[in-house]
Amino acid sequence: MVDFATFQAVVELNAAYAAALDTQAWDAWPEFFLDECVYRIQPRENFEMGLPLATLSFESKGMLRDRIYGIRDTLFHDPYYQRHVIGLPSIRAADDDTLHVEANYAVFRTKPDQLTDILSVGRYVDIVKRTGDGWKFASRQCIFDSEMIPNSLIYPI
Repeated sequence: MVDFATFQAVVELNAAYAAALDTQAWDAWPEFFLDECVYRIQPRENFEMGLPLATLSFESKGMLRDRIYGIRDTLFHDPYYQRHVIGLPSIRAADDDTLHVEANYAVFRTKPDQLTDILSVGRYVDIVKRTGDGWKFASRQCIFDSEMIPNSLIYPI
């Protein structure tokens, strides 16, 4: 059990994370993470079987910044908007400066000339650390439920 202020900080971290991605504030995205971090998008089946294969896997803030560079300057794709809906977090374990957190998510995608569709549904499995700048992700694993994904994932989930 954690105190209300800690719980609220995790809720606000998720809300700020979603807002940054939904408004395409790409430079803000890596700042939610520690310098040494893990960001992974992985199918549920692989995660539950302990298999390492992931759709996307990054192991540092530098790699997250490289992805942002790719989104802006090298990847060619139909632009779209995202809208994240993140459920209330469940804090599975905690000590003074580390939290193990899970939260369900749904990400909707809207292309300017099409109806909105579901891009990804699953859960975040996070390790969050307290820093001098507030709580940051040491690890964020986006575990998606469906075995099917769009032909490409451009933006972070």
